[in-house]
Amino acid sequence: MGSLTSLGADSDDCLRIVDLTKIYADTVAVKSVNLSIKRNEIFALLGSSGCGKSTLLRMLAGFETVTSGHIFLEGEDITHLPPYRRPINMMFQSYALFPHMTVEANVAFGLKQEGVKQPEIHERVFEALELVQMSQYSRRKPHQLSGGQQQRVALARSLVKRPKLLLLDEPMSALDKQIRHNTQIELVRILDQLGVTCFMVTHDQEEAMTMAHRLGVMTEGQIKQVGTPQDVYAFPNSRFVAGFIGSTNLFSGTIAVDEPDHIVIESDALTRPFFVSHGVSEPLGMDVSISLRPECLQVLRHQPDGDFNWAHGMVSHMAYMGSYALYQIRLDSGKVIEASVPSLYLTQSDPPGVDDEVYVSWHHEAVTVLAS
Repeated sequence: MGSLTSLGADSDDCLRIVDLTKIYADTVAVKSVNLSIKRNEIFALLGSSGCGKSTLLRMLAGFETVTSGHIFLEGEDITHLPPYRRPINMMFQSYALFPHMTVEANVAFGLKQEGVKQPEIHERVFEALELVQMSQYSRRKPHQLSGGQQQRVALARSLVKRPKLLLLDEPMSALDKQIRHNTQIELVRILDQLGVTCFMVTHDQEEAMTMAHRLGVMTEGQIKQVGTPQDVYAFPNSRFVAGFIGSTNLFSGTIAVDEPDHIVIESDALTRPFFVSHGVSEPLGMDVSISLRPECLQVLRHQPDGDFNWAHGMVSHMAYMGSYALYQIRLDSGKVIEASVPSLYLTQSDPPGVDDEVYVSWHHEAVTVLAS
């Protein structure tokens, strides 16, 4: 049996977390987390307030002691190293800029603390400010900058020390919504350009989906699923993940037909059953959940053909969202579901309105079966 350092290790791993646990008195904040982050990867940990994501981030930074488990950074066990000895930088949610210092002095502060010589400090500071397009503001103080500019200064200060790992704590939460999206894309460009490995925590799904190569979904101190944004959205592994990532319609049902190439699921919410064009590992008669994304539903005025994968109802609410319209439809069973209809469809047809009778249908490949 190999040593703890070598077990499960990969030469491309920058960060490896092994059975990491944090307990406060009687509360388990982080429970046996195992995770590997590749070099140059942007990884986002997504979860609601109190799920343990910030505690995990602070353990990586060294601001929280570890109850049990290990943290490896490029193969070195840093679990018990103090923060100042870890080649890690953290960009705080509040940016934590020194108000009495200029932009240049803020960015230079960490290098001065390390005893770097002045000529090198000057060169590295302006290299970092140029990277974030803030060199022309080097003599200003934080109160003379916008929120987006302050964020860029905080990023430059984090990158100037050339960390092996950059930690981001809700990096865009202080920015106005209209500039948030452009800033997210710009930050990804900078990190990719530098080849920096990044671990960020956020409760903002759009932020995680926009910025991360991979993301993890956390609840009650445990990471429930890890994958690319596309995989986690399209193939959630539980009701929790399906409901947390994006919007979905969740149904409860029972497997009524179980064949190698298809299954049929009956649900009290529908008068007709679901047909799924593949087999599943769950047995006949087992209770399961079904996820149907709103964008996978068609809203029709006429009854679809066939005996599966459609339902009848009435439009209870409609909201125009610009690129699409969001329909709320009350099915005959009383269950309310949501369907998003592209605006192009609305202009090319006679779209249903509130209180109109409608049919909703979906393709068999749009049905995601969830065992947990």
